Amino acid sequence: MKQEQLRELTDKELRERLETAEKEYMQLKIQHSISPLDNPAKITLDRRNIARMKTELRARELKINK
Repeated sequence: MKQEQLRELTDKELRERLETAEKEYMQLKIQHSISPLDNPAKITLDRRNIARMKTELRARELKINK
């Protein structure tokens, strides 16, 4: 997901997407440990998307506190 798309989401939507993304990421890691994935680069992409979401949430928190 692109940064511009994340900025358009509300806080609630962003938190919900973050929660589902983290769950999917953990499932993907478990599946990969059991048997190799067709596309192991998806793990890296998911981890980066989670980081983007967390970064956007943190930026909003800091903006509110100023």
